[in-house]
Parts: sequence; C-alpha cells; structure tokens
Amino acid sequence: MPGDHHEEWKSTADSSPSGSGRKFLIIRFSSIGDIVLTSPVIRCLKQQIPCAQVHFLTKESFRGLVSNNPYVDKVQVLGTSWELMMHQLAYEEYDYIIDLHHNLRTLRIKRALPTARAFSFNKLNIEKWLFTAFKINRLPQVHIVDRYLDTLKSFGVVNDGKGLDYFLPEKDKVNAKDLPASHLFGYVGVVIGAALATKKLPVHKLKELCTQIHYPIVLLGGPEDRAAGEEIAAVDPIKVYNACGKFSLNESADLVHRSHLVITHDTGLMHIAAAFKKPIVSVWGNTVPEFGMGPYYGDEKVNSEISEVTGLSCRPCSKIGYRKCPKGHFTCMEQQDLTHLSSLVKKYL
Repeated sequence: MPGDHHEEWKSTADSSPSGSGRKFLIIRFSSIGDIVLTSPVIRCLKQQIPCAQVHFLTKESFRGLVSNNPYVDKVQVLGTSWELMMHQLAYEEYDYIIDLHHNLRTLRIKRALPTARAFSFNKLNIEKWLFTAFKINRLPQVHIVDRYLDTLKSFGVVNDGKGLDYFLPEKDKVNAKDLPASHLFGYVGVVIGAALATKKLPVHKLKELCTQIHYPIVLLGGPEDRAAGEEIAAVDPIKVYNACGKFSLNESADLVHRSHLVITHDTGLMHIAAAFKKPIVSVWGNTVPEFGMGPYYGDEKVNSEISEVTGLSCRPCSKIGYRKCPKGHFTCMEQQDLTHLSSLVKKYL
C-alpha cells in the first residue's frame, strides 16, 4: 500500500525539530491492545517536550481508552462523518502528526493536512508476510513499543522505561459486592476471549485448565464470550466466576487490576494486565511473540511466562488470526500443556 513505505518515515525523520510549544496529533484508530501499547509514546512525548500539546485520534468506540489519560490534551474521534473529522483536524493546525496506524486512511489525513510534518510507524508488513507465508523470520527482536517510539527520535524523545499506562476512572472501579465473597481475597484472572478464534484456547481446554487450578478464578471477556464463560464456569460454580459480558471494558480492566495473576491469550486485556504490572502467563496460538507484541513492562522486572507449541511448520499462519484453523487440526492450541500452565499458577501464587 502506498501508505506503508518505510522511505516516508526516513525522509521525515532526518531533520531535528525541536517540538517545543508545538501541537502533536497521534493517530491510532484501533484496537484495544494496540492503543494501550501507544501509551509510552503519549507519556514520553508529553513529559520530554516542553509545552507540547498532545491530541489523540482514534475511533469513537475506543475513546475511553485515552480520554482518562492525563498526558492527552484532547481526544479526536473518527466517527460517522469523515468530512466533519477532517474539518476539526484542520481547525487545530497541527505542527506534527505521529502516525502509529499507518494505513490508507491515515495517508489521506496526512495529505489533507500538508502543513503538518508526518512521522510514520514502520509496520514491517513485508517481514511479517515472509514469516507467515514462508516461515522466514526477518523481524527485528524489538518490541512494538520501541518501534512506536522510533517515530519520536527526531525530537530527542527516549524511552523512559516506565512501561505501559492504563488510567482507571474512580467511577469504573468494581464494587466489592459485585464479586463473590469467595473471590474477595484474591483470584486468578483467566481471559477467555480474543478477537479471532485461532488466538483462543478451545472451550474444552479452558474447562480442563480451570479444573486443574486450585484457586478462585474470574473469567474475563466480552459479551460475545458470555455463553462460553457459563459453560466453563459450570466445572465448579463456586471456584469459577464468569464475569464475561457483565462489566464494561474499564470495569474488566479493574478486575485485571485486582487479580493476583492473569492467564491470557494474545489480546487487549493482556496489555492492560502488563500496564498494571501483573504477572502474566500468555497463551499463544496462531500468532507468535516474535511479532513484537508480547507483555511489555518497560524496565520493571515482573514474572511473565509464554506458553506456546513450538516446532509447528504451519505457525505463525497469520499476523492477526482466523475464525478457524486453516489446516483443520488447531494443533497450536490443542497441544497446549495445561499441566504446565496450572503449575505456573501454583509457582507464582
């Protein structure tokens, strides 16, 4: 795609703008995890460039992820009207655009705001294609947070090592009465959802995992995971509480914050857990940590384990995921070692 040329990023980053007292527009439309992963960019930019004004452009459905961030001066939204959005962006007269999404839509925005200098994130699409199509790994061993921060090198902004941010408003914190009494003194958060099926353990594996964990469990996911959550919780209704679909995203984030340990797929709540510096056991199916999107803690040392089935010739099969396994066997999840997973819970608790 024309908006994905690495040369654009290089050409705009060769000079050294001061940024002092200037207005920045950071763009990341979606999704939950990707937006949480931009939080170090927001913080470092705001704290390291004197008098910088920082605006953030995202989809309306993800406004809440940044609206409580004290380092964001204004949230702009991609709503139903592109023309209205562009009018609002043009009115702001931005000096710089920090494009952390880098697709055709952000290219349109950059072209429509020619007076703003653009610094664009390198998505490494060719390297990801080589890895998924031919299993040739040419990806740099660099976390996506650091690749996001590369867009600010020209301003002298550096990684402060503080990891991710997630700011919870007081009104969205879960009342203790909304949790079972058996879970008030601690629990394991088990995230059963993910955007696509090939990133999730099958329900029968999740049921077996919950049976092996001898500790209170809260199942976490969206409304679409509620039925699966009820089936999983049925293995032990006292030990396992199904919170899927019962709480908002911020409330689910608070449940992550309250947990002692989080077991999660490669999904947004994994990055929220990392923002809260929670010990994480991340379970990987068709995607791989080598894509640079594993749990990120900055310089802080937090217990984190990766569970994956290695040595599969078909993995990774996609940088995002599928509704079902393209090969039909789903070995990357069906062969996950649940005994090992449950032993990690015992080890960290």
